[in-house]
Amino acid sequence: MASHVIITGFRWFALLLLWFVALLAVAWAAAALYIDLPVAGWGLPGALGYLALTLAALVLAPGWRAKLGFCVAGAGVVLGWWLLLEPSNDRNWQPDVAQTAWAEINGDKVTIHNVRNFDYRSETDYDPRWETRTYDLSQIRAVDFFLTYWGSPWIAHPIASFEFADGTHVAFSIETRKEVGEEYSALLGFFRQYELIYIVADERDVIRLRTNYRVGEDVYLYRTKAGPETARALFLSYVQSVDELHRKPVFYNALTSNCTSNIRVHTTAIAGYAPPPWDWRLLLSGKADEFAYQYGRLSGNLPFDALKQQAHINDAARAADSSPDFSVAVRRGRAGFEPP
Repeated sequence: MASHVIITGFRWFALLLLWFVALLAVAWAAAALYIDLPVAGWGLPGALGYLALTLAALVLAPGWRAKLGFCVAGAGVVLGWWLLLEPSNDRNWQPDVAQTAWAEINGDKVTIHNVRNFDYRSETDYDPRWETRTYDLSQIRAVDFFLTYWGSPWIAHPIASFEFADGTHVAFSIETRKEVGEEYSALLGFFRQYELIYIVADERDVIRLRTNYRVGEDVYLYRTKAGPETARALFLSYVQSVDELHRKPVFYNALTSNCTSNIRVHTTAIAGYAPPPWDWRLLLSGKADEFAYQYGRLSGNLPFDALKQQAHINDAARAADSSPDFSVAVRRGRAGFEPP
């Protein structure tokens, strides 16, 4: 008798779980139609029409299996359409993402075109400047890690920066490529509303923008323990993605292809480098520094709380402002950046 009750309870639980997943799929499909239908004004009618058909099937279909099957099939059709949507490099882009970087590699020399080095007067008022710069892989010596917060301590934007023996730095920021008049939305980031872009930039552009011109952003800087060989491999991995996106665009996705998940793609791709295991903090980018510290990836012989406190660079960045020594100034005196 007891076993029968358990089996019956398990069946009811499984059935409820199936219905929950099916209705979740229906909700996602309606949202995808509303948000991603490419014809202006068709989103709401398309979503309502889909929901009306689904409701009719739930009322008219004979038996729960048919009802459930229709929900799953309908959502599957929408998913199939959604996966066929094509990203583009040809849109009316905002000026700060108007160009995509690309590279030429000749031995140890890597020439990157469209390195962003804007001259800012405010967040939205600037002189665009796209440059061509050449980097010597034999001179690469370190990888640094910026983390930018703008509200929640759970969410942040990571930026990787590479240091060369001559003191130059180049930063890679993985972002949404927004069109003119478009704003970022966390909800829209789960759909196919934004293309992905790798901004390759001078630190006085991509970091100073966040410390000196945007309101309410806090930036933290860490030196990683990556040696020159690992730094070189990581740099080339970034450059490969930069070239791929220049040739063939892809969609940004807030869950599967974003600023944090793509960093893990690069670290995983390095031969002989064992990335830390999967961790819930990989989904909450604001904890990325804590995660890296736990697995021994950050330099600086301090407890984590002390390391993070002294890693805050906003004051130093504002004091340095447009100085050509900006990158030196924001690193000076910080744990992990002591000269060898």
